[in-house]
Amino acid sequence: MAKSLFSLPDVVQIPVVGEANTYPVERIFCVGRNYAAHAAEMGNEVDREAPFYFTKSPRNAILTGQTVPYPPGTENYHHEMELALAIGRPVFQATSQQAWDAVFGYCCALDMTRRDLQIRERNKQRPWDLGKDVENGAVFAPLTRAADWALTDDTRIHLSVNGEVRQDATLSELIWKIDEIVMHLSRFYHLRPGDLILTGTPAGVGPVVAGDVLTGGIDGLDPIRLTLGPAE
Repeated sequence: MAKSLFSLPDVVQIPVVGEANTYPVERIFCVGRNYAAHAAEMGNEVDREAPFYFTKSPRNAILTGQTVPYPPGTENYHHEMELALAIGRPVFQATSQQAWDAVFGYCCALDMTRRDLQIRERNKQRPWDLGKDVENGAVFAPLTRAADWALTDDTRIHLSVNGEVRQDATLSELIWKIDEIVMHLSRFYHLRPGDLILTGTPAGVGPVVAGDVLTGGIDGLDPIRLTLGPAE
C-alpha cells in the first residue's frame, strides 16, 4: 500500500460564535473592487457588468488575535477590512433565494495585500498572486450564523491601526450584494461548505509596518485583530 511522503498541516477551523462547532476552510474567493470609493483610490473604475474575483490559498489563512511576521518581498503591505460569508450548503447556478439559503454565516476578515507587487503585476497584465496570496494574509474572526445576524445597509464596517481609524463605511456601499455575488460565482463553481467569499473592502486602505496592531469590526459580528511582528 502506498504511503504519503509527508503529512500536511490541518485545515484552518473557524470558530462559530456560541457553539463548540468549527467551520473548516477549503477555498477562499475574493471579490475585487466592490466599493466604488476604494476602486477610485486605487485609480480604477468599477466594472458594473459583473463582479470579478481572485483567490487565496486556504493554507495562508489564520485566525484573529495572532502576531505574524511582516511578509517578505514587499515595502508596501496594506490592510483591507472585509465582510466574509461562509457557504453552508451546495449551490450551483443559484437563484437569489437559493443564494441566501446557501449562506451559513458571516465574519470579519482581513485581506492583507502586498500592494507594490499587486500593482507591479497588474501593470504587466500578469496575475496578482504574489500581491494577494500572502502567507498569513487571510485573517478570519469567528463566524456568526446567518440566522443570528441582521445584515442592513447601515451596518458599519471599520478598521483602525494603532487606534487610528483608517477605514469607515457602511455595507450599503457594496456594489454587488451578497445574493448577487453568490448567484454570479455559482455560475462558474459548484460552491459547497468550506467555501468562504470575501466581499471587498471600503476606501481607506493603506500601509502597515512591523509593530502595528490592526483592529477591525462590523456591527453585530465578532471583531478582528492582527499584530505585525518584525520580518523573518
